[in-house]
Amino acid sequence: MSNDTPQWGQPGGDQPSGQADPGQQQPGYGQQPGYGQQPAQYGQYGQQPGYGQQPGPYGQQPGQYGQQPGYGQQYADPYPQAGPPIPVGPDGAPPLWAPFYGAGFLDAFTRFFKKYARFDGRASRSEYWYWVLANAIVTVVLFGGFYAILFSSIAANTQVDEYGNTVGSSAPSPFAFVLLALYGLWWLATLVPNLALGWRRVHDANLPGALWIIGLFVSIAAIVFGCLPPNPAGAQYDRPDQA
Repeated sequence: MSNDTPQWGQPGGDQPSGQADPGQQQPGYGQQPGYGQQPAQYGQYGQQPGYGQQPGPYGQQPGQYGQQPGYGQQYADPYPQAGPPIPVGPDGAPPLWAPFYGAGFLDAFTRFFKKYARFDGRASRSEYWYWVLANAIVTVVLFGGFYAILFSSIAANTQVDEYGNTVGSSAPSPFAFVLLALYGLWWLATLVPNLALGWRRVHDANLPGALWIIGLFVSIAAIVFGCLPPNPAGAQYDRPDQA
C-alpha cells in the first residue's frame, strides 16, 4: 500500500507551527540587514549620514568661518581703517579730520598748520616725518644761520696786530640776531601744533595720545612713536563731525 501523503520534513509536508520552509529566508522579528549593511533609502528612521559626515566640508558654514558681512571690514590702501571708507576731495586729499596716508611734503606742511591745535583724529607716518623734515630745514636755516653769521662776522671784524694784540670791533653782525629772533618766533609758533601732531600720530597706532608726552623728554620714544604702523582700530579717535 503506497503512502502518497508527504512525510514530515519533506517538500509539501507538514511543518511545525511557525517554522519557515528550509532555504526560504524571511526577516524575523527585529532582524536587521546584514552586518555593516545600511538600507539604500536615505532618510529611513534612525538613519544618519556616515560618522562625522557633513553636507560639505566639515563644519563649513556659508562664507568664511567667523566672517560676518561688513564687520571689521578692511579697506585697501591708501586708507586702511575699521569704519566706513574715508572720502577724498577732487585733489585726492582726505578731509582734515582723517589721516592722510601717502601725503607728500607740501601736503604734510600745509596740513600741519591747518590742524594747528587739533588733538583729535590721526596722523599718518608720512604726515609726521615730512613735517619733521620741514622743521629740520627751517631750524638749520634760522638757528644754524645765526651761529654761522655770528662767528664769521666776529672773525671778519677782528684783526691781530704785529704785536699779537686784538684790534677792531668784535661785535657780531646784527643780522645774526635777526635770525635768532626769527627762530624763536618759529619755535613758539610751532610748539602747540608739534604737540598736536605727535598726539595724532600716537592715535594712528591706536594708543592714547598722552603717551606722546614721553616723546617730548625722550628722543628715542619720539622716534619709536613716529615709526609705529597704523592700526585700523585707531579710527575711534576720529571726529568727522568736527570737519
